[in-house]
Amino acid sequence: MKSLRKGTILVALESRKVGVGGNYFMTLDDFKNNNSMGGYIMIKWNSNQYLKFKNERTQPSIDLVNRISLIDPKKILDMGCGPGNSTQVLKERFSNAYILGVDNSKEMIETAKKELPDLDFDICDASKDLSKLSGEFDIVFSNACIQWVPDHPKLIKEMFALLKKGGELAIQIPMNYDEPIHKIIREVSENAKWKPHFDNPRIFYTLSQSEYFDLLSEVTHDFCVWETVYCHRLKSHEAIMEWYRGTGLRPYLSVLSEEKKKEFEKDIFDRLVQEYKAQKNREIIFRFPRFFFIARK
Repeated sequence: MKSLRKGTILVALESRKVGVGGNYFMTLDDFKNNNSMGGYIMIKWNSNQYLKFKNERTQPSIDLVNRISLIDPKKILDMGCGPGNSTQVLKERFSNAYILGVDNSKEMIETAKKELPDLDFDICDASKDLSKLSGEFDIVFSNACIQWVPDHPKLIKEMFALLKKGGELAIQIPMNYDEPIHKIIREVSENAKWKPHFDNPRIFYTLSQSEYFDLLSEVTHDFCVWETVYCHRLKSHEAIMEWYRGTGLRPYLSVLSEEKKKEFEKDIFDRLVQEYKAQKNREIIFRFPRFFFIARK
């Protein structure tokens, strides 16, 4: 088979610090030296909130699927399928393939089954249940999921092991932790007012791009990596809040009372207005860097 074209790493995030502002960034050394960090907090997801930005959240899936080189795969796994938007993209591209969508959120799986009744969906905790899946997939696909799953050195190898010979692992990971929204959440959640409300800092399991490169080179010589920075047009600062209520703010909001949620969101919003300047038409340019890789077995 033709070898995948070698990609270029555009931006490396190796300078991320550990334990800054109520957030913990994992490194390969963390997993090698501290196995006690293997667990993670289960977050209750809301598919309706998540899908308020369906087009923007789905575009990376489309871009990733379009880079897959296989023409006629027979069996595909969509890991972290959420409400099924990425699974639908896979089905539209590979209409003859059997596709299984899995997620650890019961609510997300129920929505996916309702929206796509002709496809198969099931509950699966990627941190411990991957070995229970029958292997021999032509494609193992994951869009904006594994940042919530611990131990990526182990996870990548387990996902790769699910592939048949010649199969492709296709993954997209958000890498927007240096964008203003994440800096704001870190700083607000760690200030004197809010730190007592958050006993456990959010753990970002994402590694650096160079670390993913090294992990991939350990399992195959045939892989490519790239980064895309999406510049989303959002109608207002409130739209940024709506976006993050569906993802990045959920670990914080889930432990606050209704009254405190509103107060915490206001403190975040006030900073957003300062950091994200409105354009002449009052829209906001919302930058969102994402890292992609495809590896062939």
